[in-house]
Amino acid sequence: MNYHALQDAFFRLKSNRLFEFFVIAIIIVSALEIGVKTYPLPEWAFTYTHALDIFITLFFLVEITIRFIAEPAKKDFFKNGWNIFDTLVVAISLIPISESEMALLARLVRVFRVLRMVSVIPELRLLISSLIKALPQLGYVMLLMFIIFYIYAAIGSHLFGPINDVLWGNIAISMLTLFRVMTFEDWTDVQYETMEVYSWSWIFYLSFIFFTAFAFLNMVIGIVVNVMEEENAKHRAQKAEARNEPTLASLQAEVRELKEVILADRKAL
Repeated sequence: MNYHALQDAFFRLKSNRLFEFFVIAIIIVSALEIGVKTYPLPEWAFTYTHALDIFITLFFLVEITIRFIAEPAKKDFFKNGWNIFDTLVVAISLIPISESEMALLARLVRVFRVLRMVSVIPELRLLISSLIKALPQLGYVMLLMFIIFYIYAAIGSHLFGPINDVLWGNIAISMLTLFRVMTFEDWTDVQYETMEVYSWSWIFYLSFIFFTAFAFLNMVIGIVVNVMEEENAKHRAQKAEARNEPTLASLQAEVRELKEVILADRKAL
């Protein structure tokens, strides 16, 4: 068997749904194996889990090799961020777990093998890419939220510091207290304590909750949903283009061309 025949065979294997499901099953087993190791195990169970870990590591090595050989353009393989991530996880997983300095790193990287589920399932890849593309817009929302936190923390530290130094002693502690208020973690206890001195302090808490828990949270959800809709539209367009099906953009272009032709004919008449 020559190289091109092997490449075609590996490409068909990589695209096979049963093979994809088998890879997903191995990733799930890997996740369960990592979880089992957090419990105290007898010697025989530790031996089995160690053997299973070796099998999983070798399987992922073979799987990433199949994907690399099946790639027609080898340079394009590493242009995909998920391929780089999978390769790094597999490469570092080959480090033997012993009492060496790299043992802790090897154990931690084996935990990240669970994230390979994202690289295998297209829907999860689409979700993660949408979240990443939404980060620039979310950054401005987070900056505005930090400004609101800082203002309210400064006010709370000056007003409520003498009441409870543990919760409002300085601006950093005040921001942690406000985060507790935003997440509704026993925030009424904090409010009632300050209301015993300042009866109007409920305005402080309710306005802060309105700005953060309601307004900003809805802004974040709106941005993420909008980006996800755009990414889904691009994904559907790419699928339609791969199948030589007409896309919404191409149909709209054809409609515009037809309108121009009809208008030109009317003018000619």
